[in-house]
Amino acid sequence: MQSSNRRALGSGDGSESPGDHRQGHGLAFDEAPTDVRYDDPWYDELASAWAEAGAAQAPGAPPTETGVPGARRAREDAADAAAQVYLEVQRSEAFREVRGRYRRFVAPATAGFLLWYVAYVVAATTAPDLMARPVAGAVNVALLAGLGQFLTTFLLTWAYSRHARLRRDRAALELRWDTQELTRGARGGAS
Repeated sequence: MQSSNRRALGSGDGSESPGDHRQGHGLAFDEAPTDVRYDDPWYDELASAWAEAGAAQAPGAPPTETGVPGARRAREDAADAAAQVYLEVQRSEAFREVRGRYRRFVAPATAGFLLWYVAYVVAATTAPDLMARPVAGAVNVALLAGLGQFLTTFLLTWAYSRHARLRRDRAALELRWDTQELTRGARGGAS
């Protein structure tokens, strides 16, 4: 019997040496090249150059600032400038107005819906006679209240989207465009 590399397999008596199995499989582990370069388009040259520059330091020594490339420092400075733009926007009156409109709708709507849900659960557990009262045929108060839960969910979703469209979307979009222009200017027009 032969293996896939056209060598005869051993008789199974265990007389083969471990080196016999490595024949025909390329370089042995100790012969492998140590300087491997990747032909990968996603390979980060900047990061590899930074790591290679830091490799020349003594083991255990703290990294020095001289190993950080200037391009990386420029990106960090641009990121800091963009962060400052976002902080300025967050402190602006327009941003506070958009957030206030959002909170003025969401807080009461959430409280009202949770109150309605808890009232339904409490009534179902504490007043079973009320919930079992028939309204029309087999339809009772509990069934109508349960269907009312679904109906109020859909109505609340509709009201939220309408409120967002009429009261917040335009102001939020203008704020977004202004923020992008300020960020682009802070980064030096690179983005």
